[in-house]
Amino acid sequence: MITVLDERPAQLPLAMACRALGINRSTVYAWRKRRHAPSTGASTSHRHCPQPRALSAEERAQLLEIAHSEPYRDQPVYEIYHDLLQQGIYLGSLSTWYRQLREAKESGDRRPQRAPQHHAIPRITARAANEAWTWDISKLPTRRRGVYLTLYVVLDLYSRFIVAWMVSHKENAALAQQLFQEAVDRYGIPQGALTLHQDRGSPMIARSYLDLMGELGVTCSHSRPRVSNDNPFSESQFKTSKYQPDYPGRFESIVHARQWYRAYVDWYNLQHPHSGLASPRSRSSPADIARLRRSVSERSMTASRRTPSDSYADAPRWRCHRPVSRSIRYSPMTTTRPPTAW
Repeated sequence: MITVLDERPAQLPLAMACRALGINRSTVYAWRKRRHAPSTGASTSHRHCPQPRALSAEERAQLLEIAHSEPYRDQPVYEIYHDLLQQGIYLGSLSTWYRQLREAKESGDRRPQRAPQHHAIPRITARAANEAWTWDISKLPTRRRGVYLTLYVVLDLYSRFIVAWMVSHKENAALAQQLFQEAVDRYGIPQGALTLHQDRGSPMIARSYLDLMGELGVTCSHSRPRVSNDNPFSESQFKTSKYQPDYPGRFESIVHARQWYRAYVDWYNLQHPHSGLASPRSRSSPADIARLRRSVSERSMTASRRTPSDSYADAPRWRCHRPVSRSIRYSPMTTTRPPTAW
C-alpha cells in the first residue's frame, strides 16, 4: 500500500489518494515513520524493562541482612520499616521491603512457629457393666418464662443403662456429689473399678466434687477443651428423651418433671431398643446386658457356621431353581471378638 502511494502521479495529492484507497492519512505517516526509524530489536514490556531506581544487588543484600539481624529477625516488616525510619535509615519503601522478602519467601509470619502436632484421640473402653459411666446435665423449661429445671443423668457406657438421675431447681456440685454417693453405694462399686466421663461444666470441675470422686476411688475423665462431641452417649440420651412424642416441652412444676422422667427412665431401661445393643426386652439392670450380649454372640457364631446348602434346605417349597454347584472355600468364624463400647 505504501508503494502504491509513493508511485502515484506527482499532480495527485496524498489526501485524494488516501481517500481513494480508503485509508487514513495519519496511518500513512505512521507507516513511513516506522519504516525509516532505526531498528531497536524485539519490544520489551514495561515489567521486564530495567528500572533506573531499582535496588542494586548490594542494596538488596543489605536489606535482607538487616531483616535477618538479631533485633528484627522475628519482627513484622511494618515495625522494621518504621523503626529504621526513627533511626534515620531509609533503604526502600514499605512495598520494596515486602517485595524483597516475598522473593526470599520470608513475607509470612516471621516469629518461630511450633510444628503441627497430631495427638491420638483419647478413648474409654468398657468391656463389662459398671466399668465406665458417663453423665451430663440438661435444662428443662417450665411454664414460667426464664425459669428452668436441671436434669442430672448418669449412664452406664457398656449397657446404656440409666443408673442414676435427678431433677432439681439448681445446678451445683453439691447435688452432683449427693447423686454419685448414692449411685456408688447402690451398685457397690469397689475402689478403682469405675471410670467416670464428663464434660468441663462447673459442677464437673468443682474441687469438692473431684475430692469426693477421689475418696470413692472413681477415675475422672473430662472432655477435651473446645471439643463438643466428646460425650456422645449422654447427648444422644437427652435427644431421645426430648424427642419423645409425649414430651411436654414445658413442665408445670418440678413434681411434673419428676413424674414424667420416672416413666421415661423405666421405658428407656426396659423397653427402648438400641442400635448397638441386643434387644432389651428382658433386661432390668446393666448385668442383664452382658448376658444378652453373650447370647447374641453365640447366636451369631451358630449362624456363621451355616452353609448355603443349609439355608436352601430351610427355604419354602415354591422355589423352583436348584442352587448352582460351585467350588467355594468357606471359612466359618471360629473366634468371637469381645464386645466393646466406646
